[in-house]
Amino acid sequence: MAPVSIFGGLVWILVASSLVPWPLVQGWVMFVSVFCFVATTTLIILYLIGAHSGETSWVTLDAAYHCTAALFYLSASVLEALATITMQDGFTYRHYHENIAAVVFSYVATLLYVVHAVFSLIRWKSS
Repeated sequence: MAPVSIFGGLVWILVASSLVPWPLVQGWVMFVSVFCFVATTTLIILYLIGAHSGETSWVTLDAAYHCTAALFYLSASVLEALATITMQDGFTYRHYHENIAAVVFSYVATLLYVVHAVFSLIRWKSS
């Protein structure tokens, strides 16, 4: 399984188990992590079974998806970090640290999606 799926799954688990003061932020972060996890897993499976057949449209799809996923994860990471900063007071120590872990893994997933997007765009440009 790809590292982005592993870190995305960790974000999904941590946000689902944590207490975020703004339900809208928690909903967006959950949507992004679940959507990217499912879409990345689907693309990996399709690639492994050879559905791409070496067509250039798959290179375009890969570049477009990873650019979109990187943008989604960046927005989710910033919102999760903002929610975590605002919950320093009035929440339990455990909830605060779960959110910190979710923010860290979310930024790692963002970095991995950005790196993959850059390499996908380079491959797309050369095809």
